[in-house]
Amino acid sequence: MTKPPTSELRPVSTREVPRFAGVPTFLRLPLRDDPRDVDVLICGAPFDGGTTFRPGARFGPRGVRQSSALTRGFHPAQGVELFDHLRCADGGDVACVPMSVERSLAAIEARAAQIAEAGAVPAFIGGDHTISLAPLRALARVHGPLGLVHFDAHSDTFGPAWDVELHHGTVFRKAVEEGLLRTGDVVQLGIRGPFTAPNDLDFAREHGFRIVMIDEIKRSLDAVLAELAGLRGRGKFYVSFDLDGIDPAYAPGTGTPVPGGMTSWEALTLVRGLVGLDVVGLDLVEISPEHDPSGGTTLLAATLLTELLASLAATRAGGVR
Repeated sequence: MTKPPTSELRPVSTREVPRFAGVPTFLRLPLRDDPRDVDVLICGAPFDGGTTFRPGARFGPRGVRQSSALTRGFHPAQGVELFDHLRCADGGDVACVPMSVERSLAAIEARAAQIAEAGAVPAFIGGDHTISLAPLRALARVHGPLGLVHFDAHSDTFGPAWDVELHHGTVFRKAVEEGLLRTGDVVQLGIRGPFTAPNDLDFAREHGFRIVMIDEIKRSLDAVLAELAGLRGRGKFYVSFDLDGIDPAYAPGTGTPVPGGMTSWEALTLVRGLVGLDVVGLDLVEISPEHDPSGGTTLLAATLLTELLASLAATRAGGVR
């Protein structure tokens, strides 16, 4: 199928419909079910049955849609109007089952596979971090094992909780065990303590993950950006952004907040450092609107989504600024 012109897949003009009006969609984009129409299909994954502390991320997609009315398309740091280079649409929500991790992941995986097989990039808004395993499974079948850029306070390579193997803290351990990742091309950004035990990061380190502790980001953001630039040309990557990677002063609406994280500016700057990577899938997870009545967390998540898309757009435009 020939994809429609970019002009047909842009946010509705605020001159036609005010930002506070109309049916909310991600970034005020048109709804599309068929991924063959688009370059990036943004879908909600409203599942938080894998969380071990505060639930509420099932409402993340709805909250981000609401807040994304304030987003805009031109990104001066990248020098791009993202919708000139990417056909983007809202693909609706995956029909998750609140009490079943397995059935929910199967549904998300099927949707991710449909999008990837159509030659588009799946972008999921969670949901807790458990949902990331599903697109990784689908994309690894299409592209082979993936590199990973992971923003988080936690490594998510931990063991079972209450004898449950699969939850939001085990997702990247499971991805390694299933052969979904190129472990030498995994970078985890913003990790910090305190930890439950001194061996909490052993699995990640033993498998070759590059763990960028928050102290490194605070000491030299430029050095971390240089590391990200070094990933260019090293194959296909998945990007996963857990909002608890950001300090709860900026993003309190998350399930497992950890003080001492990235500022919103540091997070946005690091996302801009992804230009030049071959990103084939992404997600934003652990967004719990009910824990932030101000709406600041969902607005930041929506802004991060546009910055992630702008990095893809700049990459496709051939620009590394």
